[in-house]
This record gives sequence, C-alpha cells and structure tokens, in this order.
Amino acid sequence: MAQQLSFDLPARQALGRDDFFVSPANAEAVAMIESWQGWPNRKLVLAGPAGAGKTHLTHVWAALTGAHILSATHLIGADIPALAAAPVAVEDADQIAGDRAMEEALFHLHNLILAEGQSLLLTATTAPNFWALTLPDLASRMQATTLVKLRAPDDALLSAVLMKLLSDRQLSPGPDIIPYLTRRIDRSFETARRVIDALDRTALETGRPITRKLAAKVLDNLGG
Repeated sequence: MAQQLSFDLPARQALGRDDFFVSPANAEAVAMIESWQGWPNRKLVLAGPAGAGKTHLTHVWAALTGAHILSATHLIGADIPALAAAPVAVEDADQIAGDRAMEEALFHLHNLILAEGQSLLLTATTAPNFWALTLPDLASRMQATTLVKLRAPDDALLSAVLMKLLSDRQLSPGPDIIPYLTRRIDRSFETARRVIDALDRTALETGRPITRKLAAKVLDNLGG
C-alpha cells in the first residue's frame, strides 16, 4: 500500500487554566501559581522536567497577572527597565549559566522587578543550586528564591497528559488507547510527547486510525 503524504501541521496547544489537569504530582505548583500574591519576596522558581507543564503554568500565571513572558536567552537586548514595570516570567533560566552577559541581564531584571514592587516567575529543569551560575550575586539571589517542583506524573496525570497531547493534535483515538499507553510507556512527560508524535505521524503516513494495534506497532518501533 502506498504511503500517504504526511503534513507536519502544528498542534493547537491549549494553555488555559481549565486545560491543566491537577494531580498530586503538580498540586503544590498549581496552588503556588494561583496564590502568587503571597510569594515570599514576590518571586518563585518553578522547576520540573521537560514537558511537565512549566510553560502551561507560566501562561496561566501570565493570564492572572498580566505578566510578560520571555526566554532567559532573550534577555540580551531586552528593555529591562520597561520589563520591570510589570510582572515578568523568565523561562529556562538555567540555560544561561556560564554566559556572563545573560546572567548580568537577569540579575539586573531581578533587582529592578523587586524594586518596582512587581513579581518574578522563573522556570527551569532543576533547582537553582544546580544551575552552575558564575555570577555570585545572581546565584545567591536565585538560591534564596522560593522553589516549587513539578514531579514525574502519576497514572492519572499521565493519562491526562496523553489525552491533552492527542486533543492538541485534534486526534480522536479509541477508548482503549489511553489506558494501554499509560500501562506501557515510561512515567515521563517527554516519553508521552514522543509517543504521541510518533502515533500522529504514523497515522498520517499510513492513513490508518489510531487503534491499539497501531499503538503497539509504534511502541515496538520506539523500543517501548
């Protein structure tokens, strides 16, 4: 059978609060985001593995606060005084470790935001003491920031993440697919994303619906 053409269409990512499934793995982080007015020193580090929901919760917080969101790697050239006039979310803050100019830009932004009475949210994969920052003053301020972690998913959260990834791609699998995948794949957000990407791609290429048989084939190909 000839393969169908596959078009890599972007998924429509739902980032509203109602789209975020709360479970014991993330309940503390959700509570901290929703009670942002009470953050000690008006700042918070949200840490967790790739795909854990950091970006989603960042957008939830931005909707609550009117915050501007930017990547830490985009701090160079940014108008720091203008940014500091409102709440700011800095994503992937751990990625700038070792870049003196970026570290100094984050240090400047951190100090101005607090001086202006605004709030600061930072996301990273690990806690600040693992960031290997080279600017001592920035390292000390980051390590003094309240930390909340997104943990690896439990069964309920993994099922919800799989369903959301499918929904973002406007895919409607059979009712047995989610339980089947939840039992078979690693407890990892990154694995969930990789499996759904492969399912979507395989279904497009073969013109077949997403069934348990197709899912089994995809997992075998992925080594799952």
